[in-house]
Amino acid sequence: MTRRHKRSRVRGRSLILLVALGATAGAALVATAPADAATGAGTRAGTGTGAGVPVATGVSYRQYDLRAAAGTTHAHVLDVDLANPRVRLGLLYPGAVAARAPVSALADRQQAVAGVNGDFFDISEAQHPGVAVTGSSVGPAVANGRALKGAVPDAQRFGPPLPPGTHTRTVVGVGTDGRARTDSLTLHGSYTAGGRRLALGGVNQYALPENSVGAYTSDWGGVSRRRATCGTDSDRAGACSARTYEVTLRRGRVVSASATPGSGTVAAGTTVLVGREAGAQRLKTLLEGERVTVRYGLTSASGTEYRFAVGGYPVLSHGEPLPGLDTTRSAVRTAVGIAADGRRVFLLALDGAAVYRRGLTVAEVAAALRNLGADEGFSLDGGGSSTLVARQPGASRVTVRNHPSDGAERPVPNGIGVFSR
Repeated sequence: MTRRHKRSRVRGRSLILLVALGATAGAALVATAPADAATGAGTRAGTGTGAGVPVATGVSYRQYDLRAAAGTTHAHVLDVDLANPRVRLGLLYPGAVAARAPVSALADRQQAVAGVNGDFFDISEAQHPGVAVTGSSVGPAVANGRALKGAVPDAQRFGPPLPPGTHTRTVVGVGTDGRARTDSLTLHGSYTAGGRRLALGGVNQYALPENSVGAYTSDWGGVSRRRATCGTDSDRAGACSARTYEVTLRRGRVVSASATPGSGTVAAGTTVLVGREAGAQRLKTLLEGERVTVRYGLTSASGTEYRFAVGGYPVLSHGEPLPGLDTTRSAVRTAVGIAADGRRVFLLALDGAAVYRRGLTVAEVAAALRNLGADEGFSLDGGGSSTLVARQPGASRVTVRNHPSDGAERPVPNGIGVFSR
């Protein structure tokens, strides 16, 4: 059953707004008009916390300073009206799961009017020398109603510690009913051969559970699949498995096999099964020419069918911060707020300019989203990934509105695109 969200409580707001979250959030935030240091190429001063500057039908942009525990930071916000039938959100991605591109390039390629970066991702393999970085995201991903990938095991996650009780399967997305919500997507998949139906441990993931078999399709891309057999269910830095096996299926039949995971683009109509430990042993029983049927999908905890979904972790539920949110580590961050029973979305990215780089704690992000009027809140990747783009009035391409902390846009695997026609 679709989870119902409380309708946003409409609150009057002045240019200076103080909200205390008490012991749970552990901080107070003050929002003020933007400082001159935050303005520059692609930004507009003076929008404050009030009405934003129009970007397109049903979409506006604003910016303002936030004085938080670590000092002043600067917020950039897209306000998206999903009640308008001309407006929608969608997944920005480079056409493959194991690929990356700057948010601005993704937005322009898909003709989005605005957007932000998305999920945390496999960014470094220093602990596995010789293993290629995949650039693939942590959580599930859905684009245009189609499941692209499942979630990696919790211990294989990149990113800050998860809030208590959360996991890598959590997503934010928009259902076929047109409403945004936070949810959980679980992979249900299998491969059937010789009358036996066996479970899949993953689909297009940079990490597979121990002893499992994962499926890789044309959605994966051309990056090596070896990373999928590295790490363990309790340690991302664990050694790569010495017991692996790979089987290639074309049009539902086994055409080749290998003792090591391969690389290269997976053609349409082809599926590669990768096994580790006991999973590898099971794949070794498959014979060339044997028919194998692969089926998979993502099932939501709420029963919602999704047009688009991207991974991260929740920070705000029914207007209240989740218990146990971090109150000590400040950073540049990107987040999503949901209001008006899923009909209004706020996309927030902090500024990474040196003067603002201290950023917010996760608890302060929840406070910032609640200040905007959100009832539900969700954290995306931050740091050098945090990017917000939007078209200037009359422009055909987006510009970067915040200052990425790396000094330039970081290529990312996905993002949330705002589309308006």
